[in-house]
Amino acid sequence: MTQPAETRLTRRFSKLKAEKRAAFVAYIMAGDPDHETAIEIACGLPESGVDVIELGLPFTDPMADGPAIQAAAMRSLAAGGTLARTLETARAVRARHPDTPIILMGYYNPIYSRGVERFLAEAGEAGVDGMIVVDLPPEEDEELCLPANAAGLHFIRLATPTTDDARLPAVLNNTSGFVYYVSITGITGAAEASAEAVAPEVARIKRATNLPVCVGFGVRTPEGARAIAAVADGVVVGSAIVSRIGAGDSPRKVLEFVRSLAAGVRGEAEHV
Repeated sequence: MTQPAETRLTRRFSKLKAEKRAAFVAYIMAGDPDHETAIEIACGLPESGVDVIELGLPFTDPMADGPAIQAAAMRSLAAGGTLARTLETARAVRARHPDTPIILMGYYNPIYSRGVERFLAEAGEAGVDGMIVVDLPPEEDEELCLPANAAGLHFIRLATPTTDDARLPAVLNNTSGFVYYVSITGITGAAEASAEAVAPEVARIKRATNLPVCVGFGVRTPEGARAIAAVADGVVVGSAIVSRIGAGDSPRKVLEFVRSLAAGVRGEAEHV
């Protein structure tokens, strides 16, 4: 089937491969704690060392997410967060950072409610490069994955510790951009990722695909980010950043923390 060819995302991973370093992928919830502050933080992420931005779609029932991201979704919704405003955030980032990949991460319901064709057109216009929709399994590829690929947007799938060799081909089929390996069994922020446990799983996935493998769920500190960066093509941090926002940290303080994580991914900081 047709998949996106050269994109901002593929170019970014090619550049990082040439530099022999892992990608730093940072997640924030769009609209958290409010629309304007979320845009300020999102626009500051690339300057703070972020290679790929994951922008969360606020939703009332984020079943794969732990308390930190659930609370972020509720803050966003209470402040008027919507899919349309999420795309406004993407547009603001794209206007300031033409080359930074932007991935939307969330659930299918808001997309379905808007209409797949309309959503894909608007996402492309906003400068979105791909999406992670955690509640659409491979058996439902015709719903969104295939139309997204046809529209030039990556559809990034999750692999987990329970994705065995029999299931892995289905997960990888039609996936593009990168594979997101969930380092723990459970919800986001539930436990700390172990590089020792992650390394053989990343190697197993890489034997089955040429796509980069990024590891998320359970990466909380610069030290943890550095350890995962040594065994994966990318490190995803979400709950730890969102928790800082939830605690009321200013955008400046949030971005300082993001910079410490970026230094960890790059192996530049022993202690932050």
